[in-house]
Amino acid sequence: MIEANNIYKSFGNLQVLKGVDIKIDKGEIVCIMGASGAGKSTLLQILGTLEKAEKGKLIIDNQEVSKLNQNELAAFRNKNIGFVFQFHHLLPEFTALENICIPALIAGTKQADAHDKAIELLDYMNLKDRKDHKPSMLSGGEQQRIAVARALINNPSVILADEPSGNLDSNNAKELHQMFFNLRDKLGQTFVIVTHNPQLAEMADRTLIMKDGILV
Repeated sequence: MIEANNIYKSFGNLQVLKGVDIKIDKGEIVCIMGASGAGKSTLLQILGTLEKAEKGKLIIDNQEVSKLNQNELAAFRNKNIGFVFQFHHLLPEFTALENICIPALIAGTKQADAHDKAIELLDYMNLKDRKDHKPSMLSGGEQQRIAVARALINNPSVILADEPSGNLDSNNAKELHQMFFNLRDKLGQTFVIVTHNPQLAEMADRTLIMKDGILV
């Protein structure tokens, strides 16, 4: 599903990634761990096409994305990649339902179809009764589940998560982690998760350790 070869990335004089190679199979849940500053989030942003590598090749679902221009990349990202961050980034002026629908509407899905899919996801997350609530009326765990639903609305091949349970208490974190595995089993998605959480890393199919800009 994902193959990255010889990925390099610098910010100014600071070389963050130093020739990273990674292969991730379809339906696999892979955790990336390592100290702060090791390059984990930068690698995730490159795998998600949010950042461009200075050097190296990136193939996602048989598409060499490193050759796409900005417009092609944006369209590919919207359709094929879902993102879950530590901070949910829900838009405060929109309801839970509207927040989930946004990526589908950007992709050109009809509003009624996006609405139906969002309701289906809310039902799966046991949050149907919260559909008209704005983020400020939701708990931290509920907000993060809404963010996961938003990541899933376009049926992406890949979900990339950066410290997804970093702001949750242990119970909500445990529920969120289990949800990732349930989603993989039900929908066949591939997950790449940057985390400091040892319980999540133990559950994963593989855990990769990053140190000083390379996977060790």
